[in-house]
Amino acid sequence: MKRHIYNCQSGCPVESTLQIIAGKWKSVIIYHLLTGTQRFNDLQKEMPDCSRRMLALQLKELQVDGVIQKKVYPVIPVKTEYSLTKFGLTLKPVILAMEVWGKTYNQRAQRASRQVVEN
Repeated sequence: MKRHIYNCQSGCPVESTLQIIAGKWKSVIIYHLLTGTQRFNDLQKEMPDCSRRMLALQLKELQVDGVIQKKVYPVIPVKTEYSLTKFGLTLKPVILAMEVWGKTYNQRAQRASRQVVEN
């Protein structure tokens, strides 16, 4: 799997983290799996702008990296569920910190937008 190379020294822990969670949808997938096991279609409903192909690709990469696990039930139609692994759950504080930062940024952007409109 091709990895984006960040210009850090070898072994940089930030680079290692970004290699796993970088990707337009990976952090969002992890965020939604923090609430528990999800089926593919449930994840897709949570991320309507993510194509089925991209979601499948991002899920596969997270699975290969040991962040999520996939369980396939032998029923018709096939039932597939995704959940965080024990290792994946260690990303919870990182993802929740991103959520807090994102909320703060969104509020700041909204205030700035209102100020532009008022002037």
